[in-house]
Parts: sequence; C-alpha cells; structure tokens
Amino acid sequence: MKKNLYYIPAVFFGIACLLNWAGRIWEPALASAVKPALLPLLVASVLAYAVEHPLNQRSLKLLVAAELFGFAGDTFLLSDAFPLFAGGIAAFLVGHIFYMLLFGIQSWKGMGWKGWLSGVAGVLVLVFLLVKVLKVQGALLVPMAVYGFVLLMLGFCALCGVVRCKENRSTWWIILCGALLFAFSDSLIAAGTFGVVSFELREFVIMFTYLIAQSLLAWGAVRLMVEAK
Repeated sequence: MKKNLYYIPAVFFGIACLLNWAGRIWEPALASAVKPALLPLLVASVLAYAVEHPLNQRSLKLLVAAELFGFAGDTFLLSDAFPLFAGGIAAFLVGHIFYMLLFGIQSWKGMGWKGWLSGVAGVLVLVFLLVKVLKVQGALLVPMAVYGFVLLMLGFCALCGVVRCKENRSTWWIILCGALLFAFSDSLIAAGTFGVVSFELREFVIMFTYLIAQSLLAWGAVRLMVEAK
C-alpha cells in the first residue's frame, strides 16, 4: 500500500522556498541561510516519490545529478568571491548538461541534421544578442557565452519535445516553461552583474523564477519517467 510519503519532503521544500522568498524581501540573512537546503529538499522529494513509484534508474540518476549540481551552484554563489562565483557558474553548467542528457533521450531521438542546424544556429544568434544587450565583455565574455549557449540548448531540447513528442506534449510544455524561466532568471543575474538592469525586487524575482524553474524541470522529468512505463 502506497503511503505517499513523498509529500513530506515536498512540503518542506515548499516551506523553504517561501522562507527564501520572504528573506529576499525582508531579511537577506534568512534567504542565505535557507538557500543551501532548497535543492536537497527537492532531490529528497523526487527520491521519496521514486521509492513508492519505481522510475527508470538512468533517468532518475540524471535528474538527481542535475539537481545536486544546482545545489553546488547555489552554495558557491552565496559568496561574491570570484573563484566561488566561477565555481557556481561551472556547477550550473554541468547541471544543464545533465538535464539535456535526460530530456534529449526523447526529444532529440531521430532528429535530422536540418533540425540540429536550425536549432544550433538559432541558439547562437540568441547568445550573440544576449551578450550584446547585457554588454558582457572582458574575461567573462567567453565563459558567459558558453554558459548561455548550454542554457539555451536546454530550451531548444524542451522545444523539440513540444514539437516532436505529441503523445506527451503537455509534459514537454512543463519542461519548456522550466527551461525558459531558468534562462530568464539567469539573464536577470547577468543583467545585474553588468549593470544593465537594476530594480528593488530583482533578487526576489531571480529566486522566485529560479525555484519555479527547478520545480518544473523536476516535475516534468518525473512525469516523463512515469509516462514511459
């Protein structure tokens, strides 16, 4: 008999999100204290669900790896020191690659070279435009361009799922929304870093969209695993 115990870590994850968002508005120290617990609680929710609803182990490992690298990125970015900032970006980059491996199993399967060429060309154009708009320059130009390319390729991966996987299109829409919110959140970080965009609730909007994005990607991944059974 299934007890649905996965709701317990999911509830704690929700509470941690609310505390982090509240801290972004009223008390930054609270937001920083809660931040390292966010992704581990999301991972715990997924693993608790997997105990009661057996999932594809390869896909599950890729999902957990993506989220754990997100946890590493969150932890590194608690500091403004450049080595830790660079480590945080690298951790998120690896996390995006794991997400692409997870979702690309279905969305890119059997896609011809024309689709690949169109997708890569479109992503490169978007990266070029973002670099120009955000005025990225100096030593950060190449790493930020590489990161942006990988992040937007995740969006392309999800878009391919929406277009090509008609049997579970609603799930792919969830994944696409997660990928787009992730890109939006990271764009706000870059815009603030380079002084292009600044407003009072920017940190709140960044974390709000980021946590929704991670939740949607995890939810979409679990739904894909369930639908593939």
